[in-house]
Amino acid sequence: MTTNRRQFIGTLGAASALIAAPSVLRAQSQGVFRIGALCPVTGAGSPYGSGMQKMIIAAAEIVNAAGGAAGRKIEVVAEDDQTSPQAGVLAAKKLIDVNKVQALMGTWSSGVSLAVLPLTNDANIIMMNTSGAPALSVPPANAKGLAYRFQATNDRFGKAFAEICVKEGFKRPATMAFNNASGIGNTEGFRKAWEAKGNKVVESVVYEPNQASYRSELQKILAANPDVIVTGSYLSDTTIIMREWFQTGQPVKWIIPGWAANPDLVKATGPEVVEGVISVDSISNETAPSFKAYAEVYEKTTGQSGQSNIFSAMTWDMVHALALAIEAAGSTETAAINAKIREVSNPDGTKVYSYAEGKDALKKGKINYEGASSVLDFDQYGDVSPSFGVFFIEGGKLNRRYVVNV
Repeated sequence: MTTNRRQFIGTLGAASALIAAPSVLRAQSQGVFRIGALCPVTGAGSPYGSGMQKMIIAAAEIVNAAGGAAGRKIEVVAEDDQTSPQAGVLAAKKLIDVNKVQALMGTWSSGVSLAVLPLTNDANIIMMNTSGAPALSVPPANAKGLAYRFQATNDRFGKAFAEICVKEGFKRPATMAFNNASGIGNTEGFRKAWEAKGNKVVESVVYEPNQASYRSELQKILAANPDVIVTGSYLSDTTIIMREWFQTGQPVKWIIPGWAANPDLVKATGPEVVEGVISVDSISNETAPSFKAYAEVYEKTTGQSGQSNIFSAMTWDMVHALALAIEAAGSTETAAINAKIREVSNPDGTKVYSYAEGKDALKKGKINYEGASSVLDFDQYGDVSPSFGVFFIEGGKLNRRYVVNV
């Protein structure tokens, strides 16, 4: 599917069944609920964006196979936000003004989510993202309470980094942050958590993107003699930083977010450069039947393991949570749907792990959808609290040593 082409999801069988249905049922069932899929198919988020988009489409197909939500089929219109706030805004305007989407989901970069959220607020539609910036949780960004985050906040990542530093015995951390909301959010979250434990960060640097070299920033950090460097970074800048650090020969450990310290980083630098790097990322709800269902579809669709793209598990859950809320509300009105999102996702209801299971259980009472990406319990800010996997790069492979909960 091209990223600027409308994706209609339906079957001839469903159409035939509708024609044969009584006139009252046909009147209730006519129409669709249109979702805008705005994912980072290109740009810094491109290792994840295509899979994210594909899982929105796949989950919508599953909802439609179960009869749709509140009598409506789900239609997906997909665009590429290019991991760029400017491109994201243009794409979001098209989805809202031209395609008339009734919800928007899949933004990955905090910068994109922060730029797009005012547009979805103005349109009075629900927005679901996988971004980390704390500002997405509160006014003015989330003044209407229509935004839901399926990823851990940067503050939670920072707390996880601090717990890892304690466990690994680090005493003199320094930080390096990409100059955007997510990069700075990660390192500031760490600093606050580290200082709350009575410790100090020995040096910190915020660097500009798209540089050919980060030697001057790196020299400033290394001059403070840290025992570990905590980053808020992306793959391309991390690749340059790691190569230039390795050339210095100065020993130091690294704690890097998983979207930057991944198999692509190993390929780009070579295993020797990143040996011992600690990669931290939120991890899926791996033992849940919902994760098994997602992983099977993801592997069939992409040829890769479902565990290789946590963000795709998040977009899978976005469609499920939204569709169950629509079904519970019996309406496609934003206010009615928004009132049901926590109700279908949070305790205390019958635990369900698929849309069909949840749709059936709603006939009997309250449900609690347990997601593929996390247990998916939304707090008052629309945030979830996934667990963090702590991976060590050893011999060119990422090996998970332990899990941190914050």
